[in-house]
Amino acid sequence: MSRTPAPEPERAVARGPAAEEETRALCVSIVVPVLNEVATIEAALARLHGAFPGTEVVVVDGGSSDGTPALVARPARLVVSRRGRGAQLNAGAHAARGQVLWFVHADTVIAGDALAQLRAALADPSIVGGGLTLAFARRSLALDHLRRASNLRARHLGWVFGDQALFVRRSAFTAVGGFPDIPLMEDLELSRRLRRRGRLVVLPATSTASTRRFDERGTWRTILLMQVLKARYFAGTDPEDLARRYSTAAPRRRRRGRPPLPDHPRPGARA
Repeated sequence: MSRTPAPEPERAVARGPAAEEETRALCVSIVVPVLNEVATIEAALARLHGAFPGTEVVVVDGGSSDGTPALVARPARLVVSRRGRGAQLNAGAHAARGQVLWFVHADTVIAGDALAQLRAALADPSIVGGGLTLAFARRSLALDHLRRASNLRARHLGWVFGDQALFVRRSAFTAVGGFPDIPLMEDLELSRRLRRRGRLVVLPATSTASTRRFDERGTWRTILLMQVLKARYFAGTDPEDLARRYSTAAPRRRRRGRPPLPDHPRPGARA
């Protein structure tokens, strides 16, 4: 396997004092979709409030049954939506007040320098949005391959998935109609639509995603499944059928004598 490092991501800088002042004034809203995230939501909100003071944080609950909504405390705002990643993200975007919408999964850790890089990138009016550099919570041959492939794909094709903490100007988000109302590939479809309106960039700051789904199903099996689902999506298969296939994929068989995997947060990572 080639170990050639990925090319450096595009970098955008402000174009003088006036542009820098306008960039600093950009109001950023962080939208966090949740469903039964009682084990992760408090830590996630503490990280976001601590690392990105001055941003608005909107948590969108899709019908949790484990008490997640009760753990959403000020200054975060709670919005209740029907279940479904796209529907929840659209509800959060509608409720948010910011000029920039930043979609972050509850089980993802965002590097502290991400906000400054985001604002610097959006000083360029040709940039409509983008994402962060994907990383994973643990290393393996398969996950390293997926990380490199995902970041190259995002940089060169503009396909930014949710585990890369997609961000977008509200004006561009509104112009493309927000996330499509489909149960799978909603982030892929949004980024494809956005790319027709302007540039998407991948920032150097990392978005470190959970690996629970890979741990449960097997990393290579999950990667292969997602490639098949993407191919079928582009071939015109109903996203409802794809979502059912994804949700019913069997976990890998546990070896005799091996303890069960820990109950990690529900992941947002996709192949």
